[in-house]
Amino acid sequence: MSMPGTALEFPSPQRRHTLPASEFRCLTPQDAACVFEIEQEAFVSVSGLCPLDPDTIRHFLTLCPELSLGWFQEGCLVAFIIGSLWDEERLTQESLTAHRPGGRTAHLHVLAVRRTFRQQGKGPALLWRYLQHLGGLAVRRAALMCQAPLVPFYERCGFRRLGPCAAAAGALAFTELGCSLRGHASVRRNSGC
Repeated sequence: MSMPGTALEFPSPQRRHTLPASEFRCLTPQDAACVFEIEQEAFVSVSGLCPLDPDTIRHFLTLCPELSLGWFQEGCLVAFIIGSLWDEERLTQESLTAHRPGGRTAHLHVLAVRRTFRQQGKGPALLWRYLQHLGGLAVRRAALMCQAPLVPFYERCGFRRLGPCAAAAGALAFTELGCSLRGHASVRRNSGC
């Protein structure tokens, strides 16, 4: 109870954390260790191989960080895409580690989601946002290679099958897919990707 003539004192509002709940940003070489950890979760149990080793991750995040995109929730990386530029119509073995600055094709090397955040629509949402991001970089198209079970996922996201990929990783066979970025901004966000 307050005394007459004294001001009421209210507890000061509690300060909230300053980290955004969810943010998208290009990755940096400092993100490489976390990127590799998520990549291992996503790929080693399925294929036994990671598309990118830690040195190659740092290589791409140093040369072309603008071709990466990470999804952070409360400061923690939960999903990412790493790409590089390519200047030929189809992917080759060389495209797995090359970045050709004059290229107009973004080669998506890896899309991975942390295990505890899977089956929540984060992969399609990140891919849609990444393709929007590429549209602002004067990139004409996106290309990727994946194993057969993932082809329908990428087709729902606007990619079309180009046929068997010339690049290989060990004994694994891949399908190459491509997506024109012209008019991608008009693709509906809730189209399944």
